[in-house]
Amino acid sequence: MKKLRTVFMGTPDFAVPCLDMLVREGYPIDAVITQPDRPKGRGQKLMYSPVKVAALNYNLSIIQPDNIKNDDFYNQIAALTPDVIIVIAFGQFLPKRLLDLPRYGCINVHASLLPKYRGSAPIHWAIINGELMSGITTMYMDVGMDTGDMITKAEIPILPADTTGSLHDKLQNLGAEVLAGTLQQIADGTAPREPQNDAEATYAQLLCRNTERIDWHQPAVAIHNLIRGLNPWPGAYCKYQNKSLKIWQTRIYNEVAACSQPGQVVQLTQEGLVVETGKGTIELLEVQPESKRRMQASNFVCGYSLTTGNMFE
Repeated sequence: MKKLRTVFMGTPDFAVPCLDMLVREGYPIDAVITQPDRPKGRGQKLMYSPVKVAALNYNLSIIQPDNIKNDDFYNQIAALTPDVIIVIAFGQFLPKRLLDLPRYGCINVHASLLPKYRGSAPIHWAIINGELMSGITTMYMDVGMDTGDMITKAEIPILPADTTGSLHDKLQNLGAEVLAGTLQQIADGTAPREPQNDAEATYAQLLCRNTERIDWHQPAVAIHNLIRGLNPWPGAYCKYQNKSLKIWQTRIYNEVAACSQPGQVVQLTQEGLVVETGKGTIELLEVQPESKRRMQASNFVCGYSLTTGNMFE
């Protein structure tokens, strides 16, 4: 099979299995483009992106531009004359002249079944919104946000126990499989090109602090999905005794409304505690008090002397 000459653009963990696949399958990778090293942690030590770490392990050429719109960067990539540029969660919008540069275009691997969940947080929002299916879409990139013509889709179910973390890991591996098939189709000249139906599009907007705050007046199912969708990052939280309390794991206890106030502890259990919501009750199983480590909710009950009637806000 013909192996297309590639330039790879990506930054986070999600992109690494696709880079691994390209190396494993023997694709010529002229350069790996990733975001500049960023300071992180209390010591503000410069940290490499996961894609840079992988590229170093493979002894690939690495470019870390501050701005991909300047002439120097464009000329550097143009000199490589790639057949295709593969873009996966890179972190900057590509200008049109860069999109038009490769012979076969710029190919994106997106973690949703487009046109649903265009944007930057598709995995989070699929779980928050209670979707039953997710998947991968490969597409030809254009100047819009995830609006390009689609090439291939692959679906997987979202299981009741899935979090954003577990679904992320499934999708990053599925993404590598789908990309492998897409590149073969492009090389063979058999790749389809399906325009997206903009009328069916939804957007996975950036997460913000307001998104993370639990509203106990919402139904138990919605709160449970929010907690799953924000695990392992950034975490859903509420307030208890004027301090932040992150909640990492829950289960629906009862979907029928009771008589207490939303946010009120109505029962203590062997594994944690049960809280009233706007519709039904939810059992807290794993929590994290402010400035503390994660703990089982049963330990939180004992350590903080919780009783029925206590309120979460």
